[in-house]
Amino acid sequence: MTIRCITFDLDDTLWDCESVIVAAEARFHDWLVRCCPALAEHYDLDALVRHRVAYFQRFPELQYDLTRLRRQWLTALSTEYGHPTDWVDEGFRVFWLARNEVELYQEAVGLLEGLRTHYRVGAITNGNADVHHIGVGHYFDFVITAAEAGSAKPSPGIFRQALQAAGVPASACLHVGDNPYADVQGARAQGMRTVWVNPTGAPWPAGDPRPDAAVRHVGEIAGLLTHWA
Repeated sequence: MTIRCITFDLDDTLWDCESVIVAAEARFHDWLVRCCPALAEHYDLDALVRHRVAYFQRFPELQYDLTRLRRQWLTALSTEYGHPTDWVDEGFRVFWLARNEVELYQEAVGLLEGLRTHYRVGAITNGNADVHHIGVGHYFDFVITAAEAGSAKPSPGIFRQALQAAGVPASACLHVGDNPYADVQGARAQGMRTVWVNPTGAPWPAGDPRPDAAVRHVGEIAGLLTHWA
């Protein structure tokens, strides 16, 4: 069946994520030192990040809602030392704003600008990036977040909601993402075609089923679509 809709993962598919999160954690810690010094004195940046990672691991059932989980962690961090929690909203906002300071890969800009006239275009993300805040929401007909769906990739629920928003059969929808499990296997399980974004040329790690195609960057997808047309 002809592809009529293309959905994209966001982090590490359309932009680099790791460096953004590292910078956002650092900015939050700098803010904490200035605004909550009595709490910040317990943790340097590395220790704070380790504390956050350990806390997140305690709540796998909340991994679909990273905003809720981070707010919960900030509250727990404060109460652990008997500090008031009136700073949590502002502290989260500091991190979130920095977390959304992303820059699309140049190849992604060119691809997305050319897709809207031929396909419905969606985003399916486990993260809490906001394409409208970032300023790229005009590229997408719909965005499905794990928090809104109540389930994270590779769970079926988030893909099913995306297909409902797309309004096309799964076989007419192509999902593009960098994670072999969350993106490729999750989408294929719902009958969608898949493209694995594999910038390092790593071997396929997940066994069968394999993606329909693999690319080094999303700019190569335009050529695939021409071939599949």
